[in-house]
Amino acid sequence: MRIVCLDLEGVLIPEIWIAFAEKTGVVQLTRTTRDEPDYEALMNFRLDILNKSGFTLSQIQEVIKSLDPLPGALEFIKQLRSKYELIILSDTFREFAAPLMVKLGFPTLFCHELEISNDRINGIKLRLADHKRKSVQYLQKLNFEVVAAGDSYNDIGMLKTADHCMLFNPPNQLIQEYPDMPIGTDYNELMSFVENPST
Repeated sequence: MRIVCLDLEGVLIPEIWIAFAEKTGVVQLTRTTRDEPDYEALMNFRLDILNKSGFTLSQIQEVIKSLDPLPGALEFIKQLRSKYELIILSDTFREFAAPLMVKLGFPTLFCHELEISNDRINGIKLRLADHKRKSVQYLQKLNFEVVAAGDSYNDIGMLKTADHCMLFNPPNQLIQEYPDMPIGTDYNELMSFVENPST
């Protein structure tokens, strides 16, 4: 049985941190996992900026509520879920993702949680280190054939571990670093790859 594991931001929805950076004018927050291989270092960098600037969780959530799925994402998910099981493996947080899951039709999401007090983000609670790769491994142990797609450095472990993988609209740096990985640029290509990953 085939199961599909997808990244969230950059694949199905816009990048949350870039949207917040554009809203607040804090250019440093445009740095994402497409630029930074070390996820924990990136999150510590972000939290430091949030705390120094006095930004609250509510302010971030307001920006998130204004976001819509990427063009074509909803139709793609509906088509995909009519044929396969879908799990979104993301390094986002439950407190960020909730309104977006409503807009995406409530797909299954594995992600992290935030440590919050008085509307301030104090830290992060990772569900499991390297959870994307490990989730794929556990699914394979359950005898699923895993097809995975993502666009960032934090997806590479998941992609390398999956039975079949695709970089979806990745930055040029990833294309150069992983020249053997198939590349998709739209949902039609991604759907065709999911249906025929060996071709």
